[in-house]
Amino acid sequence: MNKFYFAHWIANVCIVSVCAVGTVIAAPISNVATLETQVQRITEELRCLVCQNQSIADSHAELAVQLKNQVRSQLQQGKSESQVKEFMVQRYGDFVLYRPPVKTSTWLLWFGPAILFLLASLVLGRQYRRAHQRWQVEAQNDSNDSDSENAEDTEGHELANKNKII
Repeated sequence: MNKFYFAHWIANVCIVSVCAVGTVIAAPISNVATLETQVQRITEELRCLVCQNQSIADSHAELAVQLKNQVRSQLQQGKSESQVKEFMVQRYGDFVLYRPPVKTSTWLLWFGPAILFLLASLVLGRQYRRAHQRWQVEAQNDSNDSDSENAEDTEGHELANKNKII
């Protein structure tokens, strides 16, 4: 019986140790997944300084890879997402953010496209009005010219008719 209990005890110890090792190994995997999710979320909000039309997450430029690693290391040090973004802004300026804050230094960035659109609309509207006025003047001149030609033709026919009569 002693051998049976000893074998049973060994089996239980093996099962418990395998389960314990599994949870120890599984815990860092979930932490790594959470860390990578945070890195992905932050780097999607940061602009690649080389490509400029891609986020750091999408870019394969050397600087983008370095910035991703910088974000990862700061998160591993326990910094929050806002602290990591603040660090990037301090280092590279508001340009690094895809959605920079609205402040006096970024007004042109936020309102510039709307201002350009309004100016372009005003210029095009003014050009259209001028062209439309020119067309109207030309149309009036054409109609005046055709009226005077019609009047001359009518006078010419009347004279011709009088000459025939005489």
